[in-house]
Amino acid sequence: MTPDRRPTPLATARGAFAASIAALAAALAAGCGAGPGPASLFPLEPGHRWRYDVRTEWENLVVEHEPREIRTTGQAQIGDATAWARRSADGVEWYLRTDDSGVYRVATKTDLDAEPRPDVQRRYVLKSPVAVGTQWQASTTAYLLRRRADFPREIRHSHPEVSMHYVIESLDDVVDVRAGRYEGCVRVRGQAQLRLFADPVVGWRDMRLTTTEWYCRGPGLVKLVREEPAGATFLTGGTLTMELLQWN
Repeated sequence: MTPDRRPTPLATARGAFAASIAALAAALAAGCGAGPGPASLFPLEPGHRWRYDVRTEWENLVVEHEPREIRTTGQAQIGDATAWARRSADGVEWYLRTDDSGVYRVATKTDLDAEPRPDVQRRYVLKSPVAVGTQWQASTTAYLLRRRADFPREIRHSHPEVSMHYVIESLDDVVDVRAGRYEGCVRVRGQAQLRLFADPVVGWRDMRLTTTEWYCRGPGLVKLVREEPAGATFLTGGTLTMELLQWN
């Protein structure tokens, strides 16, 4: 989830979700190989707080760390229906809903916005059923790819909307993070391509954007890895890892 970090990195950084009986029932009804419902992997009820370490390794070998804190704040009215809100310490708010199709974002808001900005269409974080092979599409952007010389350097300014294809790859991963060890985690992988002018020799090239996320019962999102390699004369990229430090 992926959140999708708009305007901050991701999924994504991404959100947490309230329990939904309908979503859970849909996942269980999928039969053999189905895991827990999406809502059971993303607590959205108010009172939760997550602390993450965001580590960015750039291709020039520079390593940066950034703390990230996210909390759930309860329900809010978005359009003609309510949604669950979560807010990051840097002032970005996400509004999410859940039904028998999964859990999805419906709006975002920054401290510069007077009102939440509705999404044009549902942006799924986890889609039902939670089973290996479940797929969906969602928009993303390039969070790490940059031009070495041209301005603006960040590719996301010229390519704000890129379609990413997500698939649930596993239901039983074991994940070790600084917050602890979690078993039975759901692994989701997202992949996209962005065609950019790489250098005068190879010209235009399809640059890979890859996101791997792990969702575990209890805390929800415990780890996210975003890979945007460049390896080009005109471009630079890197890898971002978001790791759970603490939650309640």
